[in-house]
Amino acid sequence: MTIHRYPLIVALCVAGLFSGCAVGPDFKRPAVPELDGYTREPLPEKTASADLAGGEEQKFVRDQEISAQWWTLFRSPQLSAFIEKALKNNPSVQGAQAALRQAQELVYAQQGYYYPSIQGSVASSRQRTSATVSPTLNSNETLFNLHTAQVTVGYTPDVFGGLRRQVESLQAQADSQRFVLEATYLTLTSNVVAAAVQEAGLRSQMAAAKDIIEINAKSLELLRRQFAAGFVAGLDVAAQEAALAQAQQALPPLQKQLEQTRNLLAALAGRFPAEGSGEMFELSTLHLPGELPVSLPSKLVEQRPDVRAAEEQLHAASAEVGVAVANMLPQFTISAARGGTATAFSQMFTDGNPFWSVAGSVSQTIFAGGTLLHRKRAAEAAFDQAAAQYRSTVIAAFQNVADALYALQSDADALKAAANSERAARATLDLVRKRLELGQVNYLSLLNAQQSYQQAAISRSQAQATRFTDTAALFQALGGGWWNSRTDAAAEPGDAPRQAPP
Repeated sequence: MTIHRYPLIVALCVAGLFSGCAVGPDFKRPAVPELDGYTREPLPEKTASADLAGGEEQKFVRDQEISAQWWTLFRSPQLSAFIEKALKNNPSVQGAQAALRQAQELVYAQQGYYYPSIQGSVASSRQRTSATVSPTLNSNETLFNLHTAQVTVGYTPDVFGGLRRQVESLQAQADSQRFVLEATYLTLTSNVVAAAVQEAGLRSQMAAAKDIIEINAKSLELLRRQFAAGFVAGLDVAAQEAALAQAQQALPPLQKQLEQTRNLLAALAGRFPAEGSGEMFELSTLHLPGELPVSLPSKLVEQRPDVRAAEEQLHAASAEVGVAVANMLPQFTISAARGGTATAFSQMFTDGNPFWSVAGSVSQTIFAGGTLLHRKRAAEAAFDQAAAQYRSTVIAAFQNVADALYALQSDADALKAAANSERAARATLDLVRKRLELGQVNYLSLLNAQQSYQQAAISRSQAQATRFTDTAALFQALGGGWWNSRTDAAAEPGDAPRQAPP
C-alpha cells in the first residue's frame, strides 16, 4: 500500500466513526389524550325510531371496526357507483396523489447525498502563453493544444447527522402528504354522500310541496263550488287563491337548490355541469345503518388522517431543529481526482501525463452575525408552532365526534316529533276539509290547517335528510376506516399503499 492512500483511509474511518450520531432532538410521538368518552355525560346506547324512511333505530357500538367503504352501509347501489366514479375522476384526488409522489421523490433525491458524487469531464483548448513568463510546456512552446480528462470524487461525511435529519424531515413531510391524501379521499366521499342526501331531501321537499299545492287546489275548487251555491263569500275564495299562489311560490326555490346540488355532484365527480351527474337520489333508496361505530378515544388520534398529518408536520419540525444544530458544527469534506493531460488527445494517459489528487478539509463557522443561532431558534419556534397546531387538530377531532353523537340523538328525536306532527296536521286538515264541505267550519280554520300541514311536511322531509347527513358526518369524524384498505381503487398504478395505524 502506498503512503499517499493513508489520508483517504483515515478520513473514511473518521467519517464512519461519527456517522452513527445525529444531533438535535429525537422525535417522540405526542401522548394520547387520556379520556374515556367524547361527551360530558354518557349518551343513550340507541336512538329513537320513527315509522318512515330514515326513521330506523340506530345503536351505538363501542370500539366497532369501521369499514373502509363505509358509504356502502347506506345500501344504495347508485351512491356506491357514484363515489367510485368520483374517486377516479375528481381533480382534488389526482392533485393529492401527485403531491404525494412529488414529496416521496424529494426524499429519494435527498438520500442521494448519502453517497459520494462522481463526475467525469473532458476539456480541450488551444492557447498561446506569454513568452515573457515561464512557459506552460516542457518543450517551451507558447502555442499548443491542451486536452484534459479526469474523474472527480467528492464526499461529505454526515458526521453530525445533519443530512439524516434533512432526510427525516422530508420523509415526515411525505408521510404527512400521504395522510393528506387519505383526508382528501375522506372529504370527497363525505361530500358526495352529503350532496346525494341533499338531493334526495330536496326531492322529498318538492314532493311535499306538490302535495300541498294539490291540496290547496282542491280546497280552492271546493270553495268555488260553495261560492257558486252562495255558502261562502268571494273574500274566502280570494284568500284561498292567495294561499294556492303562496304554496306554488315555494316550489321554484326548491327546484333551484336541486339543480345547484346536481351541479355540485357533477363537479365532485370531475364533470362539467352540462355533462350532469348521471345518478338520481331519492330518500326511499337510502337506508340508515342499524349499527354505528364509536371508536375508543385512545384510537381516534390514530384514525383521523388530519391528526396524523399534523403529527408528521410536528415530526418534520423536530428534524429541522437537528438540521439547524448540525449547521453550527464543523463540516467535513473529502475529494479525490484522477485523470490525464497532454497536447495530443491520444496521449493523455501515456507515461508522465496522468495525475491524481486526494484532499480533505474541515470548516467551522466562527462568526456569521448570529445567523446560525437565530436559525436554530427559528426552528425551535416552528416546532412549538407545529405542536400547538397538532393539539388544536386533536381537540377539533374530538369535538367533531362529540358534535356528531349529539346530533344523531337529536336528529332521531326531531324526526320522530316531525313525523307525529305531520300525521296530526294531515288528519286535522282532512277533518277540517270534510267539515267545511258540510258548512260546519269557516274558511279560516281551513287556512290554518293548510299552513300547519305545509310546515309539518317540509319539516319532516328536512329531518329525514338530516339523519342521513349526520350519520355520514359521524363516519367522517371517526376517520372513515381508511386503515382497513391496503390500496385504494382510485389510486394510480405505482401509488404507495395505504398505511394502517400502529
